[in-house]
Amino acid sequence: MRWLTLYLRSRRAPVSLAAAVGCAALMWTLWSVSSNSGSVGMQMVVLTVLLMVAVLTATLGGPDDALEATAAMPWPPRRVAHVLVALLVVVVPLLATLATGARFGPAGLVVRDAAGLLGLTALGAATVGTARSWFLPLGWTLAAVLFARPDPALGRVLTWQAQPPASAAATVTAGLLALAGLLAYTVAGPARR
Repeated sequence: MRWLTLYLRSRRAPVSLAAAVGCAALMWTLWSVSSNSGSVGMQMVVLTVLLMVAVLTATLGGPDDALEATAAMPWPPRRVAHVLVALLVVVVPLLATLATGARFGPAGLVVRDAAGLLGLTALGAATVGTARSWFLPLGWTLAAVLFARPDPALGRVLTWQAQPPASAAATVTAGLLALAGLLAYTVAGPARR
């Protein structure tokens, strides 16, 4: 298991994990203290997911590009596992709040947005590099939260992050982004600096 420890440390995973969980705890505390409502507003749920994904972006690339191309064991399975664990790191703390007084939900919204934003970030890491991979998810999500469009269908696709969980267009868009990002990152890995 020494390789796993070295891998996680080289990817700055312990610090990113602590920051992501800390972000969820901070947002939960802020909502618990400042609101009388038990359900967290959808915009805050979306922005919390975005912040957690942005924090985990640093783990998608290591400090040395040469190491990304060589290894005794193949990289693709590790990359898939890495993205799936990152998804769990975002989803599990937020879904755990469903049993508390400040609920980040519904669950479908959290899972859809986490998968879509992680896929978009992984796609960015594979194309423009880890350092800039969070730019598009941040800009797109902020625009979607501010200018959410329920109609027409193109509006639901372009603002998929802020659509209700029952929106088929938003779910398909998030699923396609998640799949494209997972495949691109698995096959290519992070782009070289």
